[in-house]
Amino acid sequence: MNLIMKMLAVPAIVLALGGCGQKAEPPVSKTASDAIAQRLDPVGKVCVQGEECKGMAVAATAGGGGGAKTPDAIIAKHCNACHGTGLLGAPKIGDTAAWKDRADHQGGLDGILAKAITGINSMPPKGTCADCSDDELKGAIKKMSGL
Repeated sequence: MNLIMKMLAVPAIVLALGGCGQKAEPPVSKTASDAIAQRLDPVGKVCVQGEECKGMAVAATAGGGGGAKTPDAIIAKHCNACHGTGLLGAPKIGDTAAWKDRADHQGGLDGILAKAITGINSMPPKGTCADCSDDELKGAIKKMSGL
C-alpha cells in the first residue's frame, strides 16, 4: 500500500511544480478588453410593464404594437384558426345560433367576453391576443358572432 501512495504522489508533485513556472499574462489591450466586455453583454433584457425600458420602442414597433386593432385584424390573426373551423367545439364565425346559445348560457355578450378574457376550455386567455384591450376583444366577438 505504501508503494501505491508513492506512485500516486509523484505525478501530483510534478503537476504542482509544473504550474509554478507559469508566467503572468501581459495586460489586455483596451480594444481586446472592449471586445471581451461586448461578448459578455446579455443577449436580452427583461422589462417590467409600467417602468422605462431602453429599446422597448423598437420592440413595440417590431411587434406591431401601437394603435387600436380592428375586429377584422384580430379575427384574422388570433381567432380564425379555431373559430374559422370550429376546432375543439369553438363556435364558428358567422354561426349566430351557436354564438347565441353560448351567450344564453354565459350571460350574454359580456359573459362571452369574460370567458374570452380568462380563457375557456382549450382557448387560452384573450385567445392569444394578450395585447388586445377588452373593447377590442368585444368588437371581434361581435363581428364573429353577429350578436
